[in-house]
Amino acid sequence: METFLAPAKINICLHVLNRRADGYHDLAMLMQRVSLYDKISMSLADGADIKVECGGVKLPVGQQNIAASAAQALFDRAGIRQGLEIVIEKNIPVAAGLGGGSSDAATVLMGLNQMLGLGFSSEQLMETGVKLGADVPFFIFKHAAWATGIGDRLEEVHGLPPVWYVLVNPGLEVSTAWVYKNLRLTSPRDNLRIPRFSGAVEEVINLLHNDLETVTVERYPLIEQVKRQLVQLGAKGALMSGSGSTVFGVFSNQDTAQAAADKMSCRDGWRAFAVKPI
Repeated sequence: METFLAPAKINICLHVLNRRADGYHDLAMLMQRVSLYDKISMSLADGADIKVECGGVKLPVGQQNIAASAAQALFDRAGIRQGLEIVIEKNIPVAAGLGGGSSDAATVLMGLNQMLGLGFSSEQLMETGVKLGADVPFFIFKHAAWATGIGDRLEEVHGLPPVWYVLVNPGLEVSTAWVYKNLRLTSPRDNLRIPRFSGAVEEVINLLHNDLETVTVERYPLIEQVKRQLVQLGAKGALMSGSGSTVFGVFSNQDTAQAAADKMSCRDGWRAFAVKPI
């Protein structure tokens, strides 16, 4: 059995530009991986069944499970039949705006490609991954990225400052599909450009924006409370990640971030993590 790490992500900014004819939305967003990880352990097995275990978390079964779907998609592309056992140690909160499921799928694709010596390039894995979920290619890309299209067109971003983040999940599971369904778009926009950085924390703070936040906060006002508390504990700024419900605060050093995470995790049902960009 081999074990791989699947990191979480945050959206430093997320702009919804318009609704597409295919039902998806065109986006412009800055995405960054952070040091909170699921652990994905995989072992080859006889037969052709793909089994997924995840202690303490109720996951979809069969091919509705994105990790199983990723494995099957890679086997299909390689033209092989192979049994597989996947064990997920789930540390990234579920349905929380941190991309945990997409990261798990990307890690399965990359891990199996390595284990079986299939030789697929990152670009080929990203082609397979986007069919599983719009965020999957980002985790294969392995860099901070300016993402456009449905989130699958990626440009590497350089110069982001060495900040710390505190992720706070207040125990709410938010449906991404529900958020987009209830999003009220204003006039379409297409003039956003990839941001440039010189390493100053203020450059990140000035970018903090999430078009989905108003939808989620309207139903879950607790998210706004989490943002205020993070700022009170020293965050330079705070924002909901993705469709929620996780909120992140931006901190200039590890000690202040860890102290804030310790304080926020004292609330019943809340989970807080001090993390750094990767």
